[in-house]
Amino acid sequence: MLARVHSCAVLGIDGYPVTVDIDNHPGTNRFYMVGLPEMPVRESKERVFSALRSSGFHYPRGVTVINLAPADIRKESTALDLPIALGMLAASEQIAGPRFAEYAIAGELALDGAIRPVAGALSMAIAARDLGLRGILVPEANAEEAGVVPDVEVIPAPTLTEAVAFMTGAQDIAPHRTDLSDVFDEARAAAPDLTEVKGQAHVKRALTVAAAGGHNLLMIGPPGTGKTMMASRLPGILPDMTFDEALETTRIYSVASGVREKGSLIVRRPFRAPHHTATTVAICGGGAGQQPVPGEVSLAHNGVLFLDELPEFNRSALEVLRQPLEEGFVHIRRAMYSVTFPSRFMLVVAMNPCPCGCRTDPRRECRCTLGEIQRYMSRLSGPLLDRIDLHVDVPALAFDELADNRPSGPASADVRAQVQAARDRQRARHNGRFACNAELDSKATRTYCEPSPSAKGLLENAIDRLGFSARAYDKVLRVARTLADLDHDDTIAEHHVAEAIQYRTLDRELF
Repeated sequence: MLARVHSCAVLGIDGYPVTVDIDNHPGTNRFYMVGLPEMPVRESKERVFSALRSSGFHYPRGVTVINLAPADIRKESTALDLPIALGMLAASEQIAGPRFAEYAIAGELALDGAIRPVAGALSMAIAARDLGLRGILVPEANAEEAGVVPDVEVIPAPTLTEAVAFMTGAQDIAPHRTDLSDVFDEARAAAPDLTEVKGQAHVKRALTVAAAGGHNLLMIGPPGTGKTMMASRLPGILPDMTFDEALETTRIYSVASGVREKGSLIVRRPFRAPHHTATTVAICGGGAGQQPVPGEVSLAHNGVLFLDELPEFNRSALEVLRQPLEEGFVHIRRAMYSVTFPSRFMLVVAMNPCPCGCRTDPRRECRCTLGEIQRYMSRLSGPLLDRIDLHVDVPALAFDELADNRPSGPASADVRAQVQAARDRQRARHNGRFACNAELDSKATRTYCEPSPSAKGLLENAIDRLGFSARAYDKVLRVARTLADLDHDDTIAEHHVAEAIQYRTLDRELF
């Protein structure tokens, strides 16, 4: 008998439909699986056999042929275990039911018949909805994640026995719908507050500007001055994520094994801080397997990528940041696949001014030679630094600032309100084409970032003296536009340009 079961798989972060066709007919006991199954899928035979026996069913006798369509795409997801098992039961006439044509099925089987969670359940639920199916049957542990997708029934099943009962109509399982009413408020309350940082008022101002316009930020200063602490508080002053942003971010984490956070929907902006020993693949994504995994630039999508001790990173790992910083995507091409991961993030980097870190500390003597300092600074390429909008010095704190136990500066909630107001002005001005000023292309920069005559004269003098590149010129205009937005000013005035320029002078002084 021939049986057909709908399922889904994931390539990159996108789910796509997989049709599992099972043919069982009399003959010598043989088993064939075609459709480019990789090792995790080929091993499903042993898991399915034990799960069927543990659940009170018998393995089909005769010749069993399983085809995974489309047959020209490699499959390596263990989520095909459950649809294969149910299809084999239907093909051997042990079960029958009308729901096979209405629901997609995904889940990994344990040997005792339990259904284990799989990666990419959210993308699979979206694929099932786009396919026009009524719903998708998923492991119980994935129901909270998949339940955020509207217009599709998410059926949680803990065991193979209950999955069979539902698909045959013997038992009804209520669709799971994730309640998102309090999720956003809880995420906002859990963010660390900016008032916990002692002093550094000018650095907090730079953080506010960076958050308001989505600009990249470089902090340079001696060790122990609060660079990492301030960077970790940046997500708390960023605007709240929209549902579409949260959905796209959750899709990335859903397919990335080992990094999934608890909860149904990721509504807190990601903060990724990879170690400086991270490889190029860890930063940009890919991997040796047939299923590519997102790297740090994609895991930080809609959030912050923080690189501490920037010169200690591998040079090639830093250079791969150029494309995602400019385009908001990372394209990965390998011999067996080609995928595109979203990677629009704020880059925040921190570094010491020299190998010992004391070069700009007035209280400690720097013992680095000029050659050591030059070698240390030469690890950073000019093109990468040119893509960082704001450069700010983080000096050592005085005793009075360290001993002061009073809250320092405005609270994160107050700064977030300023940032949100500036972002709202930007979206209204750009008619929704750009989420923030940092995303403006050259044409849009000329349209929306026209400075006043006096400001244009100041910018001209600065370019002649500092030798800004064309990219740096555009970035100064975008930062000045953000400063005007924070002041609720439609005109880019001279003091806006002056502040934007001073955020670009640090690399000229130190490099």
